[in-house]
Amino acid sequence: MNLAIRDIRYHRGRFILTSIGLGLLIGIVMSMGGIYRGLVADALEIMTATGADLWVVQAHTNGPFAESSRIPEDIKYRIQAVPGVEKASPLSFQTIQIERKGKQFRFFLIGYNLSGLGGPPNIIAGRDIRQKHYEMVAAKGMKMEVGEKIHLGLHDYTVVGITDRIVSSGGDPAAYVSLADAQEIQFKKDNNAIRNNRARIGASLAGNRSLPPAQAGTLLQDVTNIAESTHTVNAVVARITPGANLHEVQERISRWNHFRPISAEEQTKILTKGMIEQARMQLGLFRVMLLVISGVIIALIIYTSTMDKIKVIATLKLIGAQNRVIIGMILEQSLLMGLIAYGIGYLLINLTYDNFPRRVVLQSFDLQVLFFIVLVICTISSFVGIRKAFKVEPAEALGG
Repeated sequence: MNLAIRDIRYHRGRFILTSIGLGLLIGIVMSMGGIYRGLVADALEIMTATGADLWVVQAHTNGPFAESSRIPEDIKYRIQAVPGVEKASPLSFQTIQIERKGKQFRFFLIGYNLSGLGGPPNIIAGRDIRQKHYEMVAAKGMKMEVGEKIHLGLHDYTVVGITDRIVSSGGDPAAYVSLADAQEIQFKKDNNAIRNNRARIGASLAGNRSLPPAQAGTLLQDVTNIAESTHTVNAVVARITPGANLHEVQERISRWNHFRPISAEEQTKILTKGMIEQARMQLGLFRVMLLVISGVIIALIIYTSTMDKIKVIATLKLIGAQNRVIIGMILEQSLLMGLIAYGIGYLLINLTYDNFPRRVVLQSFDLQVLFFIVLVICTISSFVGIRKAFKVEPAEALGG
């Protein structure tokens, strides 16, 4: 006779409801682990898709994702000339929020050279960008269709292709345009702003009486050309020649070009340790709290169940049942409750994680560790009931 199963059948409603409640808690714990893994995957998505060995950014910054970085576009030629560099390409990044179909629409815009690094990694519908202007490849998460138009800056852009779920480190879906278009969207001012800026510069030069009028006019043209230039990028990514020493290439770039070359490994640390460290700690704290709450609930249920069976336990002791029989009954109930709750949580998260607003990545290792933790919690929680059962005297079976 399996005493644990018979007792569960007798208290079936309480056992089922408790298991469902614990299953919901464990499902939330699973989702938090998956959300953290999703944060890491999102943070590294663009960096991994680019496939670059080096990210050359503004000196003394952690750009281009964790910190603002702006460098001249023509730096790519100097980086390309460094021994050990196979290919170098400029990239532009910016977050855009506009109104679309009556709602706020936010996405991450990437500008790249059509023949360089950093373009969309995989086209699942439509085609890649072929023209230098006014074409866009949108991520699947933007929920746009091939042929749809979107107004950015001063022009309309046509979606010519759909790529996989590419997102920024903040979880915003990404879109790709040519570098020239991205620079124009980011830096090009409208006509009124251009006229006002030229008038302000002209007024400043006119106030300098040491400049001859002819020279002031030439200087005005030169200054406005520089001020209105859009040939700025956020980073230049580089691929290293096979066999070249990465650290030597970094040393040459930082010594002679006065920029900061960040390796892919260093960029990974910046993104994972810096940008999402607080989120990791917060999610970890909530996971620990929920597991502790689950343990307390199991302990209370087992203790209450043991109190209901005082006479039964006393009777078992009176007829000569060994302690291991009583321990096995209580421990088996606790483990069954934990296993059923884990199964409910696992089923729940697998049915719902695709509908989460942020990416949820469920890894087998995390689920296995959580399964082991649940078994440990159930075992420890059962000690409360076992301790109470040990104190039961056989004579209590003969009481009123």
